[in-house]
Amino acid sequence: MKLLLIVFILHQLIRVLVAADPPVSSPQPAHITTLSTSMPAFSPGIHVGVEDKHKHSHKKLVIALVVVSTALAALVLSLLCFWIYQHTKHPSKSNKKKNAQRSDAEKGVAAAPSLSKFSSVKLVGMKGSVPIIDYKQIAKDTNNFKESNILGEGGFGCVYKACLDDNLDVAVKKLHCETQIAEREFEMILQNEVDLLSKIQHPNIISLLGCSIDGNTRFIVYELMQNGSLEAQLHGPSHGSALTWHMRMKIALDTARGLEYLHEHCYPPVIHRDMKSSNILLDAKFNAKLSDFGLAIIDGSQSKKNIKLSGTLGYVAPEYLLDGELTDKSDVYAFGVVLLELLLGRKPVEKVAPAQCQSIVTWAIPQLTDRSKLPNIVDPVIRNTMDPKHLYQVAAVAVLCVQPEPSYRPLITDVLHSLVPLVTTELGGTLRVSQVPKHVSSADPPLNTSH
Repeated sequence: MKLLLIVFILHQLIRVLVAADPPVSSPQPAHITTLSTSMPAFSPGIHVGVEDKHKHSHKKLVIALVVVSTALAALVLSLLCFWIYQHTKHPSKSNKKKNAQRSDAEKGVAAAPSLSKFSSVKLVGMKGSVPIIDYKQIAKDTNNFKESNILGEGGFGCVYKACLDDNLDVAVKKLHCETQIAEREFEMILQNEVDLLSKIQHPNIISLLGCSIDGNTRFIVYELMQNGSLEAQLHGPSHGSALTWHMRMKIALDTARGLEYLHEHCYPPVIHRDMKSSNILLDAKFNAKLSDFGLAIIDGSQSKKNIKLSGTLGYVAPEYLLDGELTDKSDVYAFGVVLLELLLGRKPVEKVAPAQCQSIVTWAIPQLTDRSKLPNIVDPVIRNTMDPKHLYQVAAVAVLCVQPEPSYRPLITDVLHSLVPLVTTELGGTLRVSQVPKHVSSADPPLNTSH
């Protein structure tokens, strides 16, 4: 409206300027005939006067047009500057929404510690953006790979605790391939993990600090996760005693955030392909981080027929196991199994007879959907410590994640948004402490949420 009003005023200004001294109109043809017959000779003085008036009038018109054009240009430039200022200072609603969604998944990008700033660490080169550490340094900091320094064991070797001279504790994964047949696959897995982790930085994904080489043995150095793996916490000697209900929900939320980053914020997306409780590591404050990216693939980078079936029994999605179909929903299925572990305190696969095993999914689904049975199968460590409504919500999310049909499973983003309201604000969610019941009796009747 303001622009139209200004244009209208400028238009009226042109009319006033032009009307102030109108140009002399040409005589009518009849008058020309009269003059030509009544005057014996042409009068140059009269002709010149008319031309002068025409020139004066055109000059004023040109000046008016120049003034108007300049004003319009200035107006447009001012409006453009104002628009840029407004959008820079006050982002649009759509941008705010995108930023909010991104912060839900990432909660800021964590800067990984850099080994190059430690003077005691001897670097001998770079592998892409990953520092290569002198092997002697690795051997020294692990006390020559002393058995007492072992943090855990994997398929290709052990993980050792190492302490750098600058009092930085790190974890060193020692990878060794015994046979030449598996050497190529071993190298591909190692290269894959180094390549991916060197490009990824996120609070819920393990940080790669460097690597080292000694003959056929490779070493990868990570940040140290003081509380080990979720598997060790749940199924080790403590049997989950250190993990309260709220701590378990925080671990589930952290894991969902790490997965959402891989699926939604990496370009192209990354499928972890080996999502399980032993690959979820916990730091000193029980913040959860995804690890072990040796089997991870870039979504769409390989044909389904070329993807070798890999994974861990109990976590592998049915469509991947039977048809080789691998998508981000395969990670969602594995996440659902982890959620069941957190909820029930049971392993993904358990022996029920000498030659017979049963998966947690097969055993739990019929009871998870029965509200009268659900409270009785919850891990005894956390039983009766949560709001029943929250228990039913988590059970519902787990059931959806482990659906046999991939299209029935939610996206990890939807899972994330379902978990955020169940985690206290102190642990990274939106649940206020005042909403948390101090004690929930087993005699309390289950909530009826049927519609």
